[in-house]
Amino acid sequence: MVATSFTPIASLLGGALIGLSAVLLMWTTGRIAGVSGIAARLFPPYEDRQFAGRLAFVAGLIVASVLVRLVTGGLPAQTIGAGTPLLIVAGLLTGFGAVWGSGCTSGHGVCGLSRLSVRSLVATMTFMAAGMATVFVMRHWS
Repeated sequence: MVATSFTPIASLLGGALIGLSAVLLMWTTGRIAGVSGIAARLFPPYEDRQFAGRLAFVAGLIVASVLVRLVTGGLPAQTIGAGTPLLIVAGLLTGFGAVWGSGCTSGHGVCGLSRLSVRSLVATMTFMAAGMATVFVMRHWS
């Protein structure tokens, strides 16, 4: 089993930045920061006045890691024990779940819960339970 470092300060700062970003997006555009919905609307048939803003939002997610690497000289070490086929299946299942659940962790877990949405509470409890079950199965039954 791989141990993960306990980083309360970095985690608190990261959570605060995610919350601030969600609030700023809601304040400036009236939109919820659901990353899967924003990313999905970069593809046809969605072409409207908000396309540039969605593109900037997704580009910011990518550019952030580049900035971290430039500032710190590297990225945090990560170990992924799964092979490429499993990662592809996991990515497809995650995308399917986000579409099927009408949102993802950012839309439901961050924005929906803060708006006291019962639907988001159910969605968040569902994907958290599925994630916990997956970790349990992968660590103890494989």
